[in-house]
Amino acid sequence: MAATARFIVDAMLGSLARKLRIFGFDTLYFREGADQELETLAKAESRAIVTADRALAAHARKRGIAVLEVSGKTDRARLRSLAVQAGLASVKLAPAEPRCAACNSSLQRLGRAATTGRVPESVRMRHRLFFCCAQCGRVYWRGGHWTRLRGLSSLVNQR
Repeated sequence: MAATARFIVDAMLGSLARKLRIFGFDTLYFREGADQELETLAKAESRAIVTADRALAAHARKRGIAVLEVSGKTDRARLRSLAVQAGLASVKLAPAEPRCAACNSSLQRLGRAATTGRVPESVRMRHRLFFCCAQCGRVYWRGGHWTRLRGLSSLVNQR
């Protein structure tokens, strides 16, 4: 596995995929397709599969693909499980800068003036720091959700 973990998350774990991106992990979300396609893509791009599907996990392991088999019904439980599984599989969880939750691309700082018409005016006036996705143009800011997400990120942050 590469020095910085790269993931491909199966269709059952979309919320977890978004959070991993926000935490700075290069994460593909495999929404649809056969398990074999997911495994092929994981192997070709040196990505660890993140899944709760035992059969997929077992088959991928037999093919020599890194797998993090998570458990739990909430993102908090799944993130804890992911951290444990990463340790067992010797996968280093070293997040980088946050990525776009929607498309996994890099985020760039955006000045307040550039947010006019792109975010609600009340948000624009309350915040100074904004980020824009280089690929899809989605705009992010550190709102009330930021504190909750930071708490969750500590579950997988091994820096």
